[in-house]
Amino acid sequence: MKDLKEKTIRGGLARIIAQGVNFAFRLGSLMVLARLLGPRDFGLVGMVTAFTGVLGLFRDFGLSTASVQRAHVTEEQISTLFWINALVGVLLAVLVSALAPVIASFYHEPRLVWVAVVLATGFLFNAAGVQHSAILQRELRFTALAVISTVALVVSTVVAICLAELGYGYWALVAMTVALPLINTIGCWITTKWIPGAPRRRVGIRSMMRFGGTITLNGLVVYVAYNLEKVLLGRFWGADAIGIYGRAYQLINIPTDNMNSAVGEVAFSALSRVQDDPSRLRSYFLKGYSLVIGVTLPITLACALFSNDLIFVLLGPKWTGAAAIFRLLAPTILIFAMINPLGWLLLSLGLVGRSLKIALVIAPLVITGYVAGLPYGVKGVALGYSLAMTLWVIPHIVWCVHGTGVSVRDIGLTVSRPLLSGVVAALLAFGVQMFYGQSLRPIARLALGGTVLFSAYLATLLYVMGQKALYLDLIRGFRRRSVVTDEVLASV
Repeated sequence: MKDLKEKTIRGGLARIIAQGVNFAFRLGSLMVLARLLGPRDFGLVGMVTAFTGVLGLFRDFGLSTASVQRAHVTEEQISTLFWINALVGVLLAVLVSALAPVIASFYHEPRLVWVAVVLATGFLFNAAGVQHSAILQRELRFTALAVISTVALVVSTVVAICLAELGYGYWALVAMTVALPLINTIGCWITTKWIPGAPRRRVGIRSMMRFGGTITLNGLVVYVAYNLEKVLLGRFWGADAIGIYGRAYQLINIPTDNMNSAVGEVAFSALSRVQDDPSRLRSYFLKGYSLVIGVTLPITLACALFSNDLIFVLLGPKWTGAAAIFRLLAPTILIFAMINPLGWLLLSLGLVGRSLKIALVIAPLVITGYVAGLPYGVKGVALGYSLAMTLWVIPHIVWCVHGTGVSVRDIGLTVSRPLLSGVVAALLAFGVQMFYGQSLRPIARLALGGTVLFSAYLATLLYVMGQKALYLDLIRGFRRRSVVTDEVLASV
């Protein structure tokens, strides 16, 4: 268990640092690409990825998660799973290529045929690295995974920027999308030095297939719920509409995606190892949950309060239409921060059936929300999406934690301290902006408001709400990894 603690702390630190770098780099690259390309370029690629993203859920058939969740796996099982993943990757690549004319016809956009064909190769690259990545997760080698993901992001982004500078337009985004999984897979193969053996029959993977299949079906339902609005916008409102909505949506999801990636992989692996110890599982989960909420909440408030200035500074003046969408979608940052970590809990306990049932309820609710807003354009869709997620968040929490050892009261207490701190900080930042920020340029006004917001939030959270000890324990745990306590492990 001590080795688990030390590896988890090291892995957590590495993932948080890497995701911090990734966050800054993704934000910077988006700022550059948004100035080199227009909404239509992003919209054309977004039209295809809305379709390929659905099929992308099948690229590993949930088998990487099944490999990590299992207490014990054999070499024969991993090799067999590798070849299953490879076969699925080939089938998906062929399917997307065959559907390319259909996609182009659906959107009335002939340029999408070759975009779809090229993007199809990404399925091959992803499939080839799924089990190698799972091996690194099982071994808690998150430092290696962090380096690989960072290098892949940097190289693929540089490729995109260079092509955009040379005038290749939307093909720059296509190249970035394909290069990312290719480089990531190469890195995983080099790091693991594992060569898969021949596939075997009767090696005990049937239960893993069921587990992975349920996860895949769950992911499919959730993906449709969270992405169908992009298909509908592209179909009824055109490439410009989906381009504007897509960039606002991307910016909104960067904080949540980075936090979930930074903490989620480590937390799921660690929670899976202590799934038979309820008290330790509860403690670990709540500390990780507190960290995610504490970091995410001020970002949510900043997006809601400073949306106009953020869009102007990050994307440039030609994207001002995205500011209202950005503001309307801001509540979903906090909502996803509240519900995504519950997935770690359910999966680590093997409760994939419950997760699927929850997805089957949330999907029609969310779809109803943005379909109701579709006649009103991009703003109507964003508002419907946010309202549906806000109405669902409490029932989601209640359903997820039932019988897990974590109570609704635990979740409420964990959320209440950052939430109250955020309300105080938001009021102060809004007041300062109103009285002193009106005459400032956007970047100066954003710096002023952001400084007040984050400073007031930290002061209130750490000293008034008494959370200073929690974060000091976390920092000490990173510095003294070999003597870490159970509470510090729980922080990641």
